[in-house]
Amino acid sequence: MSDDGTSDHPGSGASEDETAPRSTDVPASSSTPDVPLGADETAPAGDSASSSAPATASGTEAGAENVTAAVAVEVPVPPGRMYPRVFYPAAGLILLFVLLAMVFTDGTTAVLSTLQADVIGAFGWYYVLIVAGFVIFALWMGLSRFGDIVLGKDDETPLFRLPVWFAMLFATGMGIGLVYWGAAEPLTHYASPKPGVTGDPAALAQAAMGQSYLHWGVHAWAIYVVAGLALAYAIHRKGRPVSIRWALEPLLGDRVKGRLGDVVDVVAVLGTVFGVATSLGFGVLQIGAGLGFLNVAEPGLALQIGLIIGITAVATLSVASGLGRGMKWLSNGNMVLAGVLALTVLVVGPTLFLLRDYVQSMGYYLQNVIRLTFDTTAFQGDAGLEWQSSWTIFYWGWWISWAPFVGVFIARISRGRTIREFVMGTLLVPTLVTFLWFSIFGGSALYRQIFGDGGLVGADGSVDTDTVLFQLLGDLPGGPVLTVLAIVLIGVFFVTSADSGSFVVGMLTSGGDPHPAVWNRILWAVLSGLLAMALLISGGLTALQTAAILIALPFSVVMIGMALSTVIALREEHSAILRAERAQARLVLTQHVTRRVTETISEQWDELYGSDVPGPPRPADEQRTPERRGPLRGRPRRRADREGPSGPAGPSGTGSRGTEPGGTGGP
Repeated sequence: MSDDGTSDHPGSGASEDETAPRSTDVPASSSTPDVPLGADETAPAGDSASSSAPATASGTEAGAENVTAAVAVEVPVPPGRMYPRVFYPAAGLILLFVLLAMVFTDGTTAVLSTLQADVIGAFGWYYVLIVAGFVIFALWMGLSRFGDIVLGKDDETPLFRLPVWFAMLFATGMGIGLVYWGAAEPLTHYASPKPGVTGDPAALAQAAMGQSYLHWGVHAWAIYVVAGLALAYAIHRKGRPVSIRWALEPLLGDRVKGRLGDVVDVVAVLGTVFGVATSLGFGVLQIGAGLGFLNVAEPGLALQIGLIIGITAVATLSVASGLGRGMKWLSNGNMVLAGVLALTVLVVGPTLFLLRDYVQSMGYYLQNVIRLTFDTTAFQGDAGLEWQSSWTIFYWGWWISWAPFVGVFIARISRGRTIREFVMGTLLVPTLVTFLWFSIFGGSALYRQIFGDGGLVGADGSVDTDTVLFQLLGDLPGGPVLTVLAIVLIGVFFVTSADSGSFVVGMLTSGGDPHPAVWNRILWAVLSGLLAMALLISGGLTALQTAAILIALPFSVVMIGMALSTVIALREEHSAILRAERAQARLVLTQHVTRRVTETISEQWDELYGSDVPGPPRPADEQRTPERRGPLRGRPRRRADREGPSGPAGPSGTGSRGTEPGGTGGP
């Protein structure tokens, strides 16, 4: 992850700067874009955190200006050390899977296939339903009464300016997965339509773009909103360490500090590592296909394993060199390469058609999004179930497995944002940019297949998803250069994916320490590479998809808990704010009534009680001496003014406030 605008959505890169201070007491205005992940957050030792406290009779002038209280969070391990109750179980399970996949390849493949069939058959509807629920939850959070709550202290300004924040959100949508599927997915949906989808080529192409938009649009980012919002509230508002368990504290209470919290973090680590491995597997498949397309090497398992070893070694060097050096340069570089590649294809391709397709496909998506959301192809039998497992359910599982990773990133960069800004920015900006990416690459592939020379779809209606991008780029002006650019882009994303993934997992296995040890990050980078290798050996693309679906199942339960925890915490805080506002309103009303009654009695005092009876006491705010009432009324009065026309004020109350001997002073 990086504050310079990069992250790690499936396959994307990120970087941090390790030179920033860790203090959480630095004013927001002193924050810089180079603060590392969690560096300006509360350290594991605890810090001031938000709580709820209604205003008292002497409450603040605004009613509920800041409902905060200091909360100490116990440090599970010293800074820089690993947390054994999370580290060893997670690392052990991953190593066990790697060994089984490499030693018992056939058996592992059979088990994965069986599990995939069972999970899809039994839980496919569940994935569809909870993702729809996450979309509803995200929209509710953004549009509800909770939208004005700040993810930080009440008077805190956003850590990043709006354009910078949008740029970093855009970066999270760029990655190996987007490069891999940008041209392949729309073309595949066109050549092999979803069961139940029929029509002429134009209708099939439009349905293909709409289905791609569904898989990569609001639904994916709503999943990240659930995780990111819960984490942002716990980290910035409550001052908790950077750990998934603390997002469940409102629901589980102190149990998050024990074994149950350990299980939550272990599941989050497994989801992140398997998600990274899935993205790395896609990247290796495409790099190998690109090298074969250029006749540089023969694609195959040996080449893929060699690529994993080589690029993982580069990622390890990047980790060792520091996140603020080579990692930052690589992250900035892949964003530039992605922008150059997309802009070039847009300019040299059918520009007008691509722009028209972008607008039209968004309209199709908005018109059909509800139907597509809940479509489980129930009436298409086994063919529908097989299609769901290869596409929609796979994507929902992939995004859920990535939720801890991307959630930490968007939580980190959103400090000081209101919940409404967080939700709307996270849902809309990356979605629009992702739609543009698919319109450029997927639209170009469809245009060539329908109106051009074709050649991207085989005679049997199949699409080679590994090579279709290079086939598309190869026929454009400067094709060989664009192909090399795409291969380099995927390779850089590979490196930054492994590096960023190891950084987040290092935090999770260090008790939430925002600065995990270098050896810890190197270990997880190596394990991610080994896992990607094991998945390719045990089944290639099918194994990658199965792994994403399976690992998402337990973490989906954690995400439901995160959503419930967020609602509980926000309701408690909102109730506290209302109590504080009501207390302040009562205070203001009491002061107003007291003032009016006092003024009325003072004006009618002589008529009611006579001039010989001393007047009522003045309100407290009028008992100040004139010297404290500002520069004009606060200057010392002359002696004659102080003594009055009849000499010094005596017991009768004459003097500067009276006009006749024996007169009473006004209130």
